[in-house]
Amino acid sequence: MPPSVDHIRFVTEAYLACHPDERDSLTVLFAALTDADDPTNRKTFPAHVTCSAIVINGARHVLHIVHRASGKLLAPGGHNEPDDGHLRDAALRELHEGAGIPPNAVVPLSGFEDVPLDIDVHTIDANPSKDEPTHHHVDFRWVFLLGAEHPVTLQNKEVDGYEWRPFTSAASPTVRSKLALLP
Repeated sequence: MPPSVDHIRFVTEAYLACHPDERDSLTVLFAALTDADDPTNRKTFPAHVTCSAIVINGARHVLHIVHRASGKLLAPGGHNEPDDGHLRDAALRELHEGAGIPPNAVVPLSGFEDVPLDIDVHTIDANPSKDEPTHHHVDFRWVFLLGAEHPVTLQNKEVDGYEWRPFTSAASPTVRSKLALLP
């Protein structure tokens, strides 16, 4: 069963307790949570929830993968699936699918077990071939420590490459600023 509206709301409120100044930026999410459609379904428009894994290695670098469709360097992540019971489960599944790192190779960063590092709302362009209008992804970005060095094994169907980047070079400005605050 996909993450419930109650679960998404609980996680969002826990996040906003740490970042109250970001409430206005999540109005698209709150609208999706009041709609009758499943907010985790990739065909729910004008917005739906996605999840990403911010993975930190022992050198304090963050994993980025090159998404084939966009050519963008991003954290491993994507859409929720029906068997993802919680948002964090979706991030771990996407990490394993995209980068070959299994869930048992990472642990949540202390203090971020039940709350994401970041929630980002971004626009996705229309894709007529998939019958998708312009819409928003509300991306819950979960942060994990790589327990031991584990090889990255890319899913060649969707991923073209990867990089480990220092915190100061993380692709997302909001993730970069939140990583800078970590001890």
